[in-house]
Amino acid sequence: MGSLSIWHWLIVLVIVMMVFGTKKLKNIGTDLGSAVKGFKEGMRDGDSASPAPADKQIAAQSDAVRKDAIDVEAKEKST
Repeated sequence: MGSLSIWHWLIVLVIVMMVFGTKKLKNIGTDLGSAVKGFKEGMRDGDSASPAPADKQIAAQSDAVRKDAIDVEAKEKST
């Protein structure tokens, strides 16, 4: 008595379709599917945005500036 058989679920499905109508159920399913798709894309974009390419380029430029820098104090001491 505690478990529901396939016939119970079919009766519930028919009642839900009669109350809401198939068009409204289709719209709810479409909205739910697009929400899940948007969530997955957001999670994928969040993972790939962690190491930003612009930050790497700025770090590489600052390393290049340090390598090309001239130590002015050392130059003054030698003259």
